Amino acid sequence: MKKQNVQNSSFRQIYTTILVFVLALVAIASVTAAWFSIANRTRVHSMSLDVTAGPALRFDLDEHDAFEDYLKTLSFDQIAERVQRELGYDMHTAEMKPVTTEDGAVFTLRNGTVEPNTSGAYWEYTLHFMGSRDMTVHLTSADSGSDVRDGTRITSDNAKLPPSMRISFTADGQTVVFDPGMGDFSVISGKVRNFGLPSAGNMVYNNNSILFNLSQYVDKTVVVRIWLEGTDEDCTDDIKQADFAIRLRFAGTDADGNSLEE
Repeated sequence: MKKQNVQNSSFRQIYTTILVFVLALVAIASVTAAWFSIANRTRVHSMSLDVTAGPALRFDLDEHDAFEDYLKTLSFDQIAERVQRELGYDMHTAEMKPVTTEDGAVFTLRNGTVEPNTSGAYWEYTLHFMGSRDMTVHLTSADSGSDVRDGTRITSDNAKLPPSMRISFTADGQTVVFDPGMGDFSVISGKVRNFGLPSAGNMVYNNNSILFNLSQYVDKTVVVRIWLEGTDEDCTDDIKQADFAIRLRFAGTDADGNSLEE
């Protein structure tokens, strides 16, 4: 009987070891599947930045003394020209690579190597915001009118590409990350807050979509970063060579959450 118990115990230990090994392989395979096997050639098709918040909110690539000197729109070409001049790569042709980050600011490749912001693997540029009154600035999916479609959207001919992208906004030492695949809620992950947006018709301004606060006629520096999140389940070889378009729209609210767009 004692010998049989020893055999049973040995069998259980071997079974447990095999089970743990199999589960580990599954976990490794799941993580591996979320990264491109080779450098991708994902290209931007178009990009625009639109502020349609009435007379109260403007932004630009540079800081200005007067509110009237800021803009309501920026084109992709304007942003790309600034990035090429300051960081040395062309956003029109740069090959984005899957990267990941813990703080929305420092990005690493799959092997843990830090990717510099000058490589074009992810995009980084600086915006300056100013408001004609105190306000809270939100990222919004809402369109500015019934006959226009200018709310925040990432579109592609490949349905897996938009949810694999991330866009972070860093202001006042705080970073928030827009995840197009999250839906209308937010979560704290490490050092950043990740949030999604509802569809355009269901947009409600709440704590989920807050980016930063503005004081009247005081410039705010905001660093924007755009990347393909390598750990996302949709970030696989299936989305290589896919074009995409990005549109970002910002909206201001007062202290009670009322829209300032009217």
